[in-house]
Amino acid sequence: MSLPNPPPSPVENRLLAALPSEVKARLEPNLERVSLPFKEVLYESRELIKYIYFPINAVVSMLTIVEDRTLAEVGLVGNEGMVGLSVFLRIEATPFKAIVQVPGEGMRMKADVFNDLVNPDSPLYSLLLRYTHTLMFQISQSAACNSHHSVEQRCCRWLLMTCDRVPSNQFPLTQEFFSQMLGVRRASITVVAGRLQKAELIRYSRGQMTILDSPGLEAVSCQCYRLVKEEEDRLQT
Repeated sequence: MSLPNPPPSPVENRLLAALPSEVKARLEPNLERVSLPFKEVLYESRELIKYIYFPINAVVSMLTIVEDRTLAEVGLVGNEGMVGLSVFLRIEATPFKAIVQVPGEGMRMKADVFNDLVNPDSPLYSLLLRYTHTLMFQISQSAACNSHHSVEQRCCRWLLMTCDRVPSNQFPLTQEFFSQMLGVRRASITVVAGRLQKAELIRYSRGQMTILDSPGLEAVSCQCYRLVKEEEDRLQT
């Protein structure tokens, strides 16, 4: 859903915020502020990507289909990045499905306009090269994490990564969606959430997740969270 473009204000997406002011001024007429509702599909697997998105306070999951036709998350994008990176790589479609996991707002641009504006000489091109690296690192680290670490560690990693991408320590999250994102049974999520609540690390009620103790959650998590965060911060400074 399109929203009226508000008066100029500080850019809230970290990629756009890192651009020189004159570059942002050239991009601004082609950016449209939109609402991103929970579970909205931004594009389907193998579907032509019509828009690219720069999330502001929403979080988007990239999903892949496994053999039994269920979906599993392979990566997530928030205000640190861009959704539709395949367009930057001059690929019109992607094997991933993109779905909004935390509702909010973002800036979008038509894919063909984006391709015309972003050339190898532009500052945004250089930023997106670095972002491509960090997203690849996140995906590969998540794959290793899912293979070697416990459900509890993976839950903590996912919660911390999501919380880093939203403006508060609270966000909507159903057990069904959480289990799907991690590729585990819903009963496993129930058990882990109960333990984390008992330890007063989170509060989880009626589809609302609240992070009460981020350092405590990180202590329970594996080091995958810290590795990905450090790489993202290193390449966006």
